[in-house]
Amino acid sequence: MKKHFSTILLVSIFFIGLSVLLYPTLANYVNSKHQSRAIAEYVAALANTDPAQFDAELEEARAYNRAIRNDSARFAPDEAELEAFHHMLGANNTAIGYIEIPAIRVDLPLYLGTEESVLQAGAGVMPGSSLPIGGESTHTVLTGHRGLPSSRLFTDLDQLAPGDTFVLFVLNEVLTYEVDQIRIVLPEELDDLAIEEGKDYCTLVTCTPYGINTHRMLVRGHRIDNIEADTVSARVTADAIQVDTLLVTPVVAAPMLLVLLVLLMTRGGRKKPGKGKK
Repeated sequence: MKKHFSTILLVSIFFIGLSVLLYPTLANYVNSKHQSRAIAEYVAALANTDPAQFDAELEEARAYNRAIRNDSARFAPDEAELEAFHHMLGANNTAIGYIEIPAIRVDLPLYLGTEESVLQAGAGVMPGSSLPIGGESTHTVLTGHRGLPSSRLFTDLDQLAPGDTFVLFVLNEVLTYEVDQIRIVLPEELDDLAIEEGKDYCTLVTCTPYGINTHRMLVRGHRIDNIEADTVSARVTADAIQVDTLLVTPVVAAPMLLVLLVLLMTRGGRKKPGKGKK
């Protein structure tokens, strides 16, 4: 009975350990599928939208961006302003577009707001910042979680460097930004999110240091011309392909756990040699 109990205990520990090990990879895979589905649904909805509606929503968004330029309290909107913000760009609790960050292989749907439900699903446009439609004297701020075991989101944002680009797809607009500034600030320090006359900025915000989250990382980009498809395809690629650590770890560790389990069970099943008869 004791032997069977030991075997059951070992098997249970093995599967618990394997589940813990595989959870980040499987959860990230599932969430990536949800994010891809949200982007696909957004693109499909655009294809069935009247172009006149684009113009109306863009004009409303431009009016909003003009109205907040000189508002010193724009990052502290009241309830009515917040409600109006959440209905811009035809949002209604759905994606308003998506962002691509090629250097870190990130594709995320964009939502309005920074509520936890938003940041679990994608990147959120900070209330009080410019809506992501570009234009002079605008500064869009996109926030995203980092370090979630269930989804990568902005986890690898610290790998970006000046010169890297990211692209926003909103309505029928394609906006390309080139990273020109990376800052680490306290949560209450908002000077680097200011709107500058004549500039078209977009800043990506996430928590830092990883797992501690006492500060904020601000990765700012300035608007540049869109990169043509044939230019992108002409880029030189690396000889080696970088594989995500979250994928490699379970593949390497799972066989090791299995071998360990077999060894433990084999050793536990051996009978001790009896004492010789006198």
